[in-house]
Amino acid sequence: MYDTVKQLLVDELNVEEEDIRPDAELVNDLGINSLELADLIMLCEEKFDIEIKDDDIRGFVTVEDVVEYLTGIAGEE
Repeated sequence: MYDTVKQLLVDELNVEEEDIRPDAELVNDLGINSLELADLIMLCEEKFDIEIKDDDIRGFVTVEDVVEYLTGIAGEE
């Protein structure tokens, strides 16, 4: 799941691969703005055929937060 999220960040949001770590903060470390975060959420919803609730998005601070959420809701890829 981590590799999938990492690939989405690199391919779709143009984040530098070497900057992505599980503990990297989406905003502070990777420079993702609110529009890009919305794009990431949409990409994850499409890729895993899930719906991510707005309240859940507030918990997405680090890359690992996203990975853990997706693993819990979508299962391992």
